[in-house]
Amino acid sequence: MAATLRRIAAHDRAAWDTLWDGYCAFYRSPLETRISDLTFARLCDGADMLGFVAEEDGVLVGFAHILFHASTWSEHGYCYLEDMYVAPERRGSGIARALIERVYAEADARGAERVYWHTQEYNAPARSLYDTLARRTSFVVYRR
Repeated sequence: MAATLRRIAAHDRAAWDTLWDGYCAFYRSPLETRISDLTFARLCDGADMLGFVAEEDGVLVGFAHILFHASTWSEHGYCYLEDMYVAPERRGSGIARALIERVYAEADARGAERVYWHTQEYNAPARSLYDTLARRTSFVVYRR
């Protein structure tokens, strides 16, 4: 069965928590509960961030979180795909591709000039998908 993609809603919290915990564990980045609470509230609010979920038979199996921002390089804004996750048992089923295509559609509808994201170098399975959907750049990420 193909997953249904839709905007995240308040009633998704418990199922989102399960996926979010898996995502944070995968990236070895545990978060305080208050940060997860704030993130979920922002995703539902839709002002700063948007969340999409993939659902199969009433069960959430994936998500994508995006935000839009202005750019000094363009009169149109950019769309940043900050988080994307698919439940391990559903990987390879086309859900990640569908989520990215949904993000592209939202970015196009809002006139964003660019959609971009980054991932860990060790995330080879995801990178092999991303290589079919976007162009890898030569930028290196620095953090303080």
